[in-house]
Amino acid sequence: MSPAKKRARTYDSVKIRAAVTAQFGHVLEGVRGLTAEQFALPTRLGEWTVRELVAHIGMCVDVVPRLIALPAPPKPGITVLDWAFGTAANASALSDLAHELAGRDTDPAAALAATAENLAAALAETPGPRVLDFRTGAITLADFLVTRTVELVVHTDDLNAAVPGLGIPYDRQALAACTRLLADALAAKAPGGSTEVRIPPYAVVQCVEGLRHTRGTPPNVVETDPLTWVRLATGRVAWRDAVAEAQVSASGERADLGALLPVMS
Repeated sequence: MSPAKKRARTYDSVKIRAAVTAQFGHVLEGVRGLTAEQFALPTRLGEWTVRELVAHIGMCVDVVPRLIALPAPPKPGITVLDWAFGTAANASALSDLAHELAGRDTDPAAALAATAENLAAALAETPGPRVLDFRTGAITLADFLVTRTVELVVHTDDLNAAVPGLGIPYDRQALAACTRLLADALAAKAPGGSTEVRIPPYAVVQCVEGLRHTRGTPPNVVETDPLTWVRLATGRVAWRDAVAEAQVSASGERADLGALLPVMS
């Protein structure tokens, strides 16, 4: 089957709902233990401190009940992959809002706890096919929750990187969905079948134009772990650094993905 004719990946909506709730709960528990000094620590996200990062995480989840409260568009217009490729256009506005929210919330943990309650109430009353009027296009609630796994996993990793010893855990289903969406984004960005990208145990995709592999060991293979892949796909880690530090194995003439990464930022 050619890449252009591949079926879009489907996700179990019940598991995704549980994953979003669980990962946000992990973040909430981690944030509850932070001190004022830790909230003031820098992050790898430009000028954001931990406080701005936490505000942004809350915003990424609070948007779900906010959109559910709005009138529903007649039909969806974008998919999870459309969302992935459209995030960069809103980066500046989201950064400004994170700074505003961080200055407004005197208790970041209390703000996250209120968001968790709002999310639970909204999800309990709303089916997955419900269409949401998101800023980049109408999208079903089921698909939008898949995008929230990316936001939560990526920013959980940002938090863990910013606060030594924090160690917020990753919900398995959230990490799986995040990994798969970002792998599919790479395959959509560089369609083809010459290179196999393996991210065990969650995803395998083929990409990059060239002679398509059909049997045996593929001539071009890239393999890495899920968190390294998430960091590569979102620009947290450079390809050359990951390869140099043996976080990625890449074999074959078409196994250099440096020019294709990140797939979203």
